Amino acid sequence: MHAEERHQAILRRLREHGSLRVTEFAEELGVSSVTVRRDVEALAERGLLDRVHGGAVQRSGRREPTGLPPRGPLGGTPRAAPAGGAPRTFGLIVPAADYYYPDVIKGARAAAAARGIRLVLGISQYSPAEEQAQAAQLLEDGVDGLLITPCGPAADQAWLTELTVPHLLVERRPGPGLADTESVVTDHVAGALAAVRHLADLGRRRIGLLLREDSPHTPLVEEGYLAGLAAAGLDPAAALSLRLSPPGTDPAGRSAPVERFADAAAAGELDGALVHNDHDAIVLLQRLRARGLRVPDDLAIVAYDDEVAALADIPLSAVAPPKLAVGASAVGLLADRLADPGRPGHRLAILPELRVRASSAPTAPAHSGT
Repeated sequence: MHAEERHQAILRRLREHGSLRVTEFAEELGVSSVTVRRDVEALAERGLLDRVHGGAVQRSGRREPTGLPPRGPLGGTPRAAPAGGAPRTFGLIVPAADYYYPDVIKGARAAAAARGIRLVLGISQYSPAEEQAQAAQLLEDGVDGLLITPCGPAADQAWLTELTVPHLLVERRPGPGLADTESVVTDHVAGALAAVRHLADLGRRRIGLLLREDSPHTPLVEEGYLAGLAAAGLDPAAALSLRLSPPGTDPAGRSAPVERFADAAAAGELDGALVHNDHDAIVLLQRLRARGLRVPDDLAIVAYDDEVAALADIPLSAVAPPKLAVGASAVGLLADRLADPGRPGHRLAILPELRVRASSAPTAPAHSGT
């Protein structure tokens, strides 16, 4: 039962009996007393009932809400609720609030404020158990809808079917068991393809790929990379494609693929590289410069994510996912679903932007190789 249904149940009880006790009514609904108490407070602010100690009583007449609207949990002041309805509350669960997701959160926050929606943030810390705990807490608190970035594999998304409010995936594609689940994602295949096309247009013919093994976007970036090679008439079988183990798992082994890329560039086996993500692209740049190799002359580099790529000592070209637009579009899509439950399902893929900087400057001559 979501918030609006509880509000209607409270008002119906007051019409029938004139009063209610929060603890007893919460038990009837199967929710916490805190949830019903918040519902009573929201209805009291709208002038639809009077609060009393431990419960609420029916009002003989209505009044307009007074006072300033509450501040949202992520800052900012929400707009007043539409006439006749309480402000919607959306929960947003993301794996982290540092790398990649700050702009997703920012976009969602701005879109929510523009629609008078309260946004509540949960951080799963890349823990599936914590993710489900956060979702359960948000449901207990009475959110009207959930925006979720699942941190586990698509095969482990079955628990989402048990959610009792409309929900939408953010930067994740629904697994096979979520046929009706909506989503908003970056088109990472298109982003990687654009990066390879850019390098090929510079005359680079030996373009390698360095990928993070633990990223959920890795298969999509690899798909776009291979499509880009094929479109440029390059042989994917001859390309150097390596994966990096997750950070902190094997420092010595993790550095080996970066060193292999530097060796290949020194030997003329590589003249272009797509590196996911920014951190590893910067490490590769440092290894190349330590060997006296020139970027972009000896190796043109395009990073993927564009979180810190521009801060490298040689600013790195990068594929920039449209994070602000992803967050904003997710809020809009979920709001539209609540407004019209019968509308066709939507799965939105937004194109990223290729930002060209010094590491793949178009004026740089291509390395001839050996």
